[in-house]
Amino acid sequence: MADIDVRTAATYARKAPDERPLRGYATVMAVFGAAVATAAGVAKLTGKRLSERPAAADVALLAVSTHKLSRLITKDAVTSPLRAPVTQFESAAGSAEVNETPRGHGVQHALGELLTCPFCTAVWVASGLGAGLVFAPRATRFGMAVASAIAGADFLHLAYSAAKKAAG
Repeated sequence: MADIDVRTAATYARKAPDERPLRGYATVMAVFGAAVATAAGVAKLTGKRLSERPAAADVALLAVSTHKLSRLITKDAVTSPLRAPVTQFESAAGSAEVNETPRGHGVQHALGELLTCPFCTAVWVASGLGAGLVFAPRATRFGMAVASAIAGADFLHLAYSAAKKAAG
């Protein structure tokens, strides 16, 4: 990966409303790429193979569990101590969630952005669960089922609250 010089980063960031830590992003992407390459290498060395065509049930479990786990990592009040080194509390967001903003510069800021963005974190979560399906499919499916059940319960809690509010 080519190094990003200061002038390139400054030119890129000129129109951005806030800091764009290109070197931090590059570092985070390099870690992600290394993790994926390592998983692929270990799979090859151990003879693990990807399924030809993932089962629809696995894709559905993966989608719902990725949604729940990425929100748990990025928004849940209880997991805020994990994000605290790279984020700053802004406000409560309801339903046991919080709004936080990234802090610091460079890698710290890039990690803060990653850990406050459920969409960004979902890529990492889905990739980790996908690797789990290759290396430990039974345990991973069980974990995905639990996370999916929690997501379902969350939606039912919200629907119940909305129905109660609508009823008076």
